[in-house]
Amino acid sequence: MEPDPVGAEKLTGKLLVAAPSLRGSTFDRAVILMLSHDGDGALGVMVNKPTEVLVGDVLPRWISVVSEPGVVFQGGPVSLDSALGLVAVGGSDEPLGIRRVRGRLGVVDLDTPAEIIEPAVTAMRVFAGYAGWAPDQLEGEIDEGSWYVVDSEPGDAFRTDAQDLWPVVLRRQGGQLALMATFPADPSMN
Repeated sequence: MEPDPVGAEKLTGKLLVAAPSLRGSTFDRAVILMLSHDGDGALGVMVNKPTEVLVGDVLPRWISVVSEPGVVFQGGPVSLDSALGLVAVGGSDEPLGIRRVRGRLGVVDLDTPAEIIEPAVTAMRVFAGYAGWAPDQLEGEIDEGSWYVVDSEPGDAFRTDAQDLWPVVLRRQGGQLALMATFPADPSMN
């Protein structure tokens, strides 16, 4: 097994906030929660891109567990036909069917019966697809200024106003990043 890249453990649980240079791409104003980052690459989900697809329409047994607004979120451009469940775990135990990512945050095996998971979690989101990077690819994108790496707060992944997360996260950083929050969605309309 290869050693982790320097600082890799620091990216798991962090947020990647898309720089304005990604405007017009899949990652336009994206906020990505990093779920893993090691010598094999990186994986995260966009926590601010709700779709109009109801969880009950695609995964009906999870409707009682999933948090409001009860829709599937676009996790990223990779494997759009797959689903990933993200949860906030209520206690310190390692519940069956949940792999902890960092702190209370975990990924749930959606083949686990919902009745087993429900008592152990305080929040849940379902994502279609994910964002993935090959080894060293993400580091290159960060170095070129495509992403701002910032700390996540406990409720970021489960906000009911998720679509407003990009400016919220930038504002709370202060300084130049807070100023970026005022960057117009369409600069030609400025």
